[in-house]
Amino acid sequence: MTILETIILAIVEGLTEFLPVSSTGHMIITRDLLGISPDDAFVKAFIVIIQFGAILSVVALYRKRFFKLNHTPAPEGSSSLKKFLHKWDFYYKLLVAFIPAAVIGLLAHKLVDHLLGSVYVVAIMLVVGGIFMLFCDKIFNKGSEDTKMTEMSALKIGLFQCIAMIPGVSRSMATIVGGMAQKFTRRQAAEFSFFLAVPTMFAATCFDLLKLVLDGGIEALQGHVFTLVLGSVVAFIVALLAIKGFVDFLSKYGFFAFGVYRIIVGGIILAWLMSGHNLVMFG
Repeated sequence: MTILETIILAIVEGLTEFLPVSSTGHMIITRDLLGISPDDAFVKAFIVIIQFGAILSVVALYRKRFFKLNHTPAPEGSSSLKKFLHKWDFYYKLLVAFIPAAVIGLLAHKLVDHLLGSVYVVAIMLVVGGIFMLFCDKIFNKGSEDTKMTEMSALKIGLFQCIAMIPGVSRSMATIVGGMAQKFTRRQAAEFSFFLAVPTMFAATCFDLLKLVLDGGIEALQGHVFTLVLGSVVAFIVALLAIKGFVDFLSKYGFFAFGVYRIIVGGIILAWLMSGHNLVMFG
């Protein structure tokens, strides 16, 4: 990958990570447009690793909430374990929501890797997800600011997140819809989605790095340190700028505009591919 290709992919990642349009799907599309090989193990790892770079923008923007323990008194008569979980409640709920993706990701990682090479899958899921998003605001728009996060609601959001292992679905969309299905407002659901992305993408990044090393790719990794750092930094900066307006936009206008966008993009790509063309425009 050239420096220009690295920067382009990182900008696409930073712009799309928190939008319900599938950042992975957009990077796969961009990768193919640039003529980058989908079978390159490093390229697959790069796509995951720079996503974590973008996710760190959440930690930067929400640091006061992300690094905060619950100092309110635990319910009277609580056991030592319940008092501990009460104090670490935020992180405990994140752990509960993270577990489904960790388990299913380990079991299905070969299938996920295979799907990452298919732009057809991305295009189809963009359209399918877009159609769903045209109606999901009416289906789930009954959230309340008084809704509290419980173990069960966190677990259900975590199960929704697993759907996003299919490229083109969008982790952001899956988890925000999962939160709205638990009666959270769009803003609450979006913010929890951002927080959940931190352990999820951290684990995915570590897993991909481990696979690369075990597959004998340590030399390739060492030879691409600058590429990884550059991509992660660019993705972080762009995401930092992009995330600020997303929550307000989603709270006011919902998913409809994103649904229309997904249908248009996915439809154009499907039509282009089915006409016998490929996406390679450069390279």
